[in-house]
Amino acid sequence: MEFSHKSVLLNETIDALHIKPDGIYVDGTLGGGGHSYEICKRLSDKGRLIGIDQDAAAIEAASERLGEFKDRVTIIRSNYCEMKSQLNSIGVTAVDGIILDLGVSSYQLDTAERGFTYREDVPLDMRMDQRQARTAKDIVNEYSEMELYRVIRDYGEDKFAKNIAKHIVQARQEKPLETTGELIQAIKAAIPMKVRAVGGHPAKKTFQAIRIELNNELGVLKDSLDDMIDLLNDEGRLCIITFHSLEDRIVKNHFRTSEHPCICPKEFPVCVCGRISKGKVVTRKPILPGETELEENSRSKSAKLRVFERSI
Repeated sequence: MEFSHKSVLLNETIDALHIKPDGIYVDGTLGGGGHSYEICKRLSDKGRLIGIDQDAAAIEAASERLGEFKDRVTIIRSNYCEMKSQLNSIGVTAVDGIILDLGVSSYQLDTAERGFTYREDVPLDMRMDQRQARTAKDIVNEYSEMELYRVIRDYGEDKFAKNIAKHIVQARQEKPLETTGELIQAIKAAIPMKVRAVGGHPAKKTFQAIRIELNNELGVLKDSLDDMIDLLNDEGRLCIITFHSLEDRIVKNHFRTSEHPCICPKEFPVCVCGRISKGKVVTRKPILPGETELEENSRSKSAKLRVFERSI
């Protein structure tokens, strides 16, 4: 299957980056190369784009898509949490802009055998990086009922989390849950019929929760934000597109703290904590998709773009 992914908030992100033709830019979630292609179009022969992704299919697709710019493009197979060390290994210590487009690509969702989908009955997988040994099947069958409840409650924000965890444990006592279809049956049994009739797909939130847990998505994001801001040159920008409230909250709060890091009591006449602002939040409110994009790409409806600008 061809790697197909429609880049969300494409024009808004490119505009927000304030691209300098001779600058160095990093796409930390390369995917099919949609954002990177638009960056490369705006770079001179002196400019440089470094694309990072942990998915082999994405690397292959992006390499082909960005082929015409190969002299200014470097592609690295890694997780963006390794950005600082990966850039150092190729002699890059500072950059002019970084973008992250978080979440699952359309290709990953639509390639059934990757196990992200709840629309087909396929083996439970959900690994962003297929070099990783652990899969969604391991979480579903090995986590305790309490651990499953925590994951579904915290990462899926599902009000039926307790009952879903209970039904998963009951179902796997008969036989291990090995496919998405078997997991969906357990989830459906935990949700009242009248709720299933009016809401979205009953498994959507649980699948999201397991995927986030398996790939440590929130931990990776939290642990990477400081490094990415520190990599930026003066007036360099970090643009992050999130797809659910958990990610957005982490980005919003971290950007705010990076702008106003002082922890001194308000009654202190001067700052004594020594924490210095790293820059400013460009987006007081997140940038959202316009009506046209929402009509053309339904997966963009939960997307939010936040931007931070470095000051040195």
